[in-house]
Amino acid sequence: MNKVILLNARPVGKPVLSDFKFIEEAMPVANDGQVLLQTKYVSVDPYLRGRMNDSESYIPPFELNKPMSSGVVAEVIDSKMPGFEKGDFVSGSLEWKEYQSHDGKGLIKVDPKAADLSAYLGILGMTGLTAYCGLLEIGKPKAGETIVVSGAAGAVGTVVGQIGKILGCRVIGIAGTNEKVEMLKSKFHFDEAINYKTTTDLKAAVKAACPDGVDVYFDNVGAAISDAVLANLNRYARIPVCGAISLYNATAPDFGPRIQPTMVIKSALMQGFIVSAFATKFPEAIAQMSTWLKEGKLSYVETVVEGFDQIPQAFMDLFEGKNEGKMIVKV
Repeated sequence: MNKVILLNARPVGKPVLSDFKFIEEAMPVANDGQVLLQTKYVSVDPYLRGRMNDSESYIPPFELNKPMSSGVVAEVIDSKMPGFEKGDFVSGSLEWKEYQSHDGKGLIKVDPKAADLSAYLGILGMTGLTAYCGLLEIGKPKAGETIVVSGAAGAVGTVVGQIGKILGCRVIGIAGTNEKVEMLKSKFHFDEAINYKTTTDLKAAVKAACPDGVDVYFDNVGAAISDAVLANLNRYARIPVCGAISLYNATAPDFGPRIQPTMVIKSALMQGFIVSAFATKFPEAIAQMSTWLKEGKLSYVETVVEGFDQIPQAFMDLFEGKNEGKMIVKV
């Protein structure tokens, strides 16, 4: 039998295990024009939380009693369509199933000899592309400028900071544990890092870490952390808004400082983005990041959880900050 994970209920606040449902179904087969895939690695990402709500967004919500889906790396174990052979590895947006048949649309072949398979869900996948495109296309950093990254120890944040350093910027990360702060400085070479959970005055801490002000703020978090950074902006600062993980599980509206006066006074640019909007940049981004990886200028960290049954728990752990870098489930 084939294991499948469904959306059982729409979460109220933080997701809980009962919001998911495990079922078993008959093993699929590859019909003409299809491939049969065996799931190897599953990506869990904060944006999936929004898809669990029945509300309008940039991507349709998950349906109740239907399989969840996300980025997956899978092995082709049977093929009845041209272009795919048994033993190929592919990545794509796939359902949370151990095995599934697929028509091949949207699947991208990945090379296990060029990089670890899990990397195609992280630094060479959506999170790496998000960091590269958001920072370069919206942040437009220049050598000598100061970049602040919230959620800096996550999959996107660690890449943003490293690219900033490659481009000659001063980079400051904000994270939630002393261990993550140390990792940002020792492994990823951030110039400074701040533990927002132990800092009593985050606005002052950002100012101390950024004596020349903030030129680019890559925002993954929102809420009070962003309030503190926005108070330290330089004139003509750029703010790519990638996410707002601190607010995803909120059950009531969140109120904070009104930012319009700051935006006007500083002539700042704030732009939200979805990485798919930069699809034409993907080949360039993957080629450049692959080169940086080979040259040792980029590195990455993963939190790998083993077991298909652990996918929901790994997803929920994102909201507790239990991951360093990309959270991935190895099936």
